[in-house]
Amino acid sequence: MFEILTSLCLVGQPDACQTRLVPVDGPDCDIALARAAELAPEWGADFVAGPPECTARRASRLEFSEIAPGVYVHRGEVADVAPENLGDVVNIGFVIGRDSVAVIDSGGSRAIGEEVYLAVRAITPKPISHIILTHMHPDHVFGATVLAEAGAEIIGHRKLGQALNARAETYETNFARLIGPGFSASRTPLAITPVSDSTVIDLGTRALTLVPWETAHSESDLTVFDTATATLFAGDLLFDEHSPALDGSLLGWLRVLDAMGTPPPARVVPGHGGPVLDWPEGGVAVRRYLETLRDETRIAVADGLRLSEAVATVGKGEADNWHLFDLFHRRNVTAAFTELEWE
Repeated sequence: MFEILTSLCLVGQPDACQTRLVPVDGPDCDIALARAAELAPEWGADFVAGPPECTARRASRLEFSEIAPGVYVHRGEVADVAPENLGDVVNIGFVIGRDSVAVIDSGGSRAIGEEVYLAVRAITPKPISHIILTHMHPDHVFGATVLAEAGAEIIGHRKLGQALNARAETYETNFARLIGPGFSASRTPLAITPVSDSTVIDLGTRALTLVPWETAHSESDLTVFDTATATLFAGDLLFDEHSPALDGSLLGWLRVLDAMGTPPPARVVPGHGGPVLDWPEGGVAVRRYLETLRDETRIAVADGLRLSEAVATVGKGEADNWHLFDLFHRRNVTAAFTELEWE
């Protein structure tokens, strides 16, 4: 099989170029090029695209492991977004059914989405019918547009589309600064099919159950359960190694952890770390962190501490248990204090 590549350069900066992939299939170059002409994305006014080039399809740079029959997972780096990782900092999965494939989360840049596409194609020629986003955070969503170009329907929590629309400019600006030229042509996915209630999608004798949750880690958390293997993709409702990040409701998150896991999963894929955890053991660490954050914040409020004083003391005993603790914990305390001071 073949792939179509184009050189994408910033207007007025001919040295600031990246090679981007157009996700088409074809048994020969003529067919692949014809399909690319039909499907080529709008790169935007900021870029000049060179002529398309047809090459033999290469292997993906991302490593995926089969953790259960037909279920594949890539472990993202436990790190902040940076030029050297191109936003490859979250766990990404895909499930293969009889008829099609569903991808779960997509990484923090178009470049990572291209690698996900190549990884799927290395294992199966079946169409990618769905890209399921577990929540709104940019490290999970920026690869989705590539998979949509390949024919996938983008699915997420009922609040996901609104959340991304409101934050698209900020997310794109921040990640362009953090990643640099490797972020080129990355766009926030905005055409989202909303999930309001527990929903089943059928990949062909392979059912995935999607559950949208109340505000917890974020306002748009959604889990994916593969019935065939009892594998639960928890998104950032579960963290392992990587410090938890609170961008929703602390109390809501604890309630979701109580409710999650019915039916009992054989294994759980967290949003970061792992990438495979047992259940309920896999939720112990994040629950301990959240309960510590809740209990010590309540004490700080009861003692009349100001927010600036609380962030200096609350939850510090958890510091040695998590990577990137200093990057996220102070913001977590701020969110918890803001929520709990009005209980």
